Amino acid sequence: MSSFDKREEGFEKKFAHDEELRFKAGARRNKLLGLWAAEKLGKTGADAEAYAGTVVAADFEEAGDEDVFRKVRKDFDAAGVAQSDHQIRRTMDELMATAVQQIKTGA
Repeated sequence: MSSFDKREEGFEKKFAHDEELRFKAGARRNKLLGLWAAEKLGKTGADAEAYAGTVVAADFEEAGDEDVFRKVRKDFDAAGVAQSDHQIRRTMDELMATAVQQIKTGA
């Protein structure tokens, strides 16, 4: 194997690893977001876990984070939970950082 081939293989492995990390972090962020939203909605225990699962599933509707945001926004509006769009998006960003850190540390 030439050094070019080895280098190319290294880049491909790094890309695959980064994509896997991004997917895992996104799924974990969505679960954390779902648990946060469940608390705001007054859900606890198994109900909170089930709700978090629906938030994770919402991410498969389309690419990006808008489908997850819309789900939480719609549920908050339906339940009369007062959270601004900015607060929801800020929480999503904060929880993404938490999720990445948890994955990197194996938590």
